[in-house]
Amino acid sequence: MKAGLSACLYALSALRSLGYQPAANVYLQSVVEEECTGNGALACLQRGYRADAAFIPEPLEPRLMRAQVGPIWFRVEVDGDPQHASGAFSAGANAIEKAFVIIQALKQLEIVWNARKVDDPHFHDHPHPIRFNLGKIEGGEWTSSVPARCVFEMRVATYPGQRLEDARAELEACIADAARADPFLANRPPKMTYNGFMAEGYVLEGADEMEAVLRRSHTAVWGEPLTEHVTSATTDARFFGLYADTPAIVYGPICRMPHGYDEAVDLDSVRKVTQTIALFIADWCGLEPIEAKP
Repeated sequence: MKAGLSACLYALSALRSLGYQPAANVYLQSVVEEECTGNGALACLQRGYRADAAFIPEPLEPRLMRAQVGPIWFRVEVDGDPQHASGAFSAGANAIEKAFVIIQALKQLEIVWNARKVDDPHFHDHPHPIRFNLGKIEGGEWTSSVPARCVFEMRVATYPGQRLEDARAELEACIADAARADPFLANRPPKMTYNGFMAEGYVLEGADEMEAVLRRSHTAVWGEPLTEHVTSATTDARFFGLYADTPAIVYGPICRMPHGYDEAVDLDSVRKVTQTIALFIADWCGLEPIEAKP
């Protein structure tokens, strides 16, 4: 993420080094919470910042992002029947194992949701647009006890245009159905709560002029036409496009293995994206000489 922020800073610095500044206002925002709520970008909008266009230098790749999914985070608490591990007195019910009953049902729902991509105009060719990621799990008290409790958290994705209310209803029904089919969970249903992300997907539309400027800028730097892609991740673009009537372009450096051990960004792509952003500002905003101080 710092790579995209650096590209924005140095694009403006490059124009200034040539004696120019944008002929229109440019707001440079560096925000928090992009990966769990997006509240940082939303706070900027709530403070009244508005523009004709938004440019998000997300380090996905230097291509025009046409569409993104919407994520939902939720937490499931599963109770067990704690007993001695020997089972000499009662077998009990293992909360961790019962949690996997629910997890397996959710993974089956993931298959169902991915099959719906055939009806989506943007994600129909994506290999796996919808991920149900089991991101966190904890349970048990100590090794010689049947676990009394297990909690897991999951991030799922939704298609652009999919109503969040409908997605939540399917998730809740999936968990309830799986619990009813289990003799223990039928009497001790899991507790589901939503935490963090609850966001719609986004499609870049109505931005022909803005896209044309990016295409010219990209071709001038890279020597090849700009291409498009869709992503099974999400960005802050939705806040500008869905809530502030501001088309949001997502275009940035090449990233490798985000969140992984070998997370990295291609430095040559950072340089070229910086040049592209500088040209985009010059074309979209126009330039004017920086007035010399007396």
